[in-house]
Amino acid sequence: MNQGVTGGNPKKAAVLEQLKGKLIVSCQARVGWPMYGAEIMAAFAAAAYQGGAAGIRATGADNITKIKEKVPLPIIGINKQFRDDCEVYITPTYESAREILETGIEVVAMDATPRARPGGETVGQILAQIREHYPDVLVMGEVSTIEEAKAVIPMGFDLISTTLSGYTRESIGVKSVNLELIRMICQITEIPVIAEGKIAREEEAVMALEAGAYAVVVGTSITRPEIITQRYAGALYRYGGKQQGDRAI
Repeated sequence: MNQGVTGGNPKKAAVLEQLKGKLIVSCQARVGWPMYGAEIMAAFAAAAYQGGAAGIRATGADNITKIKEKVPLPIIGINKQFRDDCEVYITPTYESAREILETGIEVVAMDATPRARPGGETVGQILAQIREHYPDVLVMGEVSTIEEAKAVIPMGFDLISTTLSGYTRESIGVKSVNLELIRMICQITEIPVIAEGKIAREEEAVMALEAGAYAVVVGTSITRPEIITQRYAGALYRYGGKQQGDRAI
């Protein structure tokens, strides 16, 4: 790994090497979802580890703590906080980052778009505080467009992810894994790019690496059984409708 990326920090370099070219499984569930609960998230993480995942992405100190008890993998930690008066919800403040950094995560990820944050904090301010107090932790900036990536690169993030592509007003038209965004970011920086968002098939994960991604994060297609079930049920329903239509002819 280029020492310019990690600043020569051996702990950071070791984590990056462990994730290189591998799968990271996102284990998350909101209140009201069938799989909600720290014990369930830890079970998902354990299953992902057993299946060959190289890392876990998780939200909230309670979930992360429980996962760490069961899984010896690097964790990309986020702290989702939803507010009616703010579009930013992925680790939107330094305090939200500190809560999960105290669990011992190896990577902290945060929304790195230029959108307003609670209390008027900026991306640069949050990043600087993390650097000061948690120098051994990798920091990942999450973007949705190439313009946002260009703004993030000079800030000094260790990683850039495409997590928000398709989930912001600026990228609303993105309906599948944004391979072009991965390619464009990789063309303008040596900072490792993590592919995440709308990866639904194994082939798409491979395509993300081919596009230049350093590692791949998959969530819904592994840890959202209700969505996976819906895909299969929907396909059979559509098949049944087609068969009915053929007989009607």
